Amino acid sequence: MVEKSGKGPPQAYEAEAEAARAKTAKLRALRLAREAEEAAARPAAPAPKRAAKGAAKKKSAKPAGTLADWIKAREEGGHHN
Repeated sequence: MVEKSGKGPPQAYEAEAEAARAKTAKLRALRLAREAEEAAARPAAPAPKRAAKGAAKKKSAKPAGTLADWIKAREEGGHHN
């Protein structure tokens, strides 16, 4: 009978896993460097405009109606459920 040594496939698996981790780290570093370069190249976002004190506030839209109005409109429209 041939004995299996513990040095075969697990070492290959660990080597592949380490290579994948190294590749991922390299790609992450490249991506972060590219994003930092793009962020430095684009202009800063303009400050949001603030309304002056005393400026008129926008009125909210008028509600469409009450529930009773909606039910009445449905009944008149042929909905009898």
